[in-house]
Amino acid sequence: MALAAVVFDLDYTLAVPQRDRQTLLDEAAAAAGVDGLERSAYLDVHGQHRATTTRTPIFDALLDDGDPETAARAYRNAVNDALAPVGDIPELLAELRTQYRVGLLTDGPVQAQQTKLETLGWENCFDGVVITGSLPAGKPDGRAFEAICADLGVTPEVTAYVGDHPDADIRGASAAGMVAVQVLTDRFERAPDADYYVERDRLAPQLREVLERHHYGR
Repeated sequence: MALAAVVFDLDYTLAVPQRDRQTLLDEAAAAAGVDGLERSAYLDVHGQHRATTTRTPIFDALLDDGDPETAARAYRNAVNDALAPVGDIPELLAELRTQYRVGLLTDGPVQAQQTKLETLGWENCFDGVVITGSLPAGKPDGRAFEAICADLGVTPEVTAYVGDHPDADIRGASAAGMVAVQVLTDRFERAPDADYYVERDRLAPQLREVLERHHYGR
């Protein structure tokens, strides 16, 4: 079946922080007047606070003292300052939009993810954007994938999803009925649920090849 849409994950797929996330978290903690925040603890709490506008509830749960709003703002600024695109993403997205509906489905608080797009200058690069902080469930829950398909006006069967995480991105997209394309990095092994694989440092040319191969059934 011919594809009508291509949807991307954001973090570690289209853009990556140029500094270690623990370092960025340490900076946020220092700004709030506390120390000792661990990345693993942050991720655990983050997973429990999916439907949020900002990271303030996350830091509120993490901090015994200090100002969670200050920490959330400092972390957002630190992440945005460290963020860099993977190659010529705007050019790739513009090219794809001549043939497909192009979307973004990203986990995280709404303001945090929206400001990443603003920092990168990508606010107008997509036909539809869904940030799961606005939903009752994030990836890999099927409702997240249904939401971006609805936003784009397509069905999962004619949609390719491009992401790096074996569970949140690839298993979720595959279970939703999408064509799952895993972006390979040194973070994860190959996901068995993926239909195709592309290397992140060759994302644009290899994704073009995948879409052409799928189109012609090769």
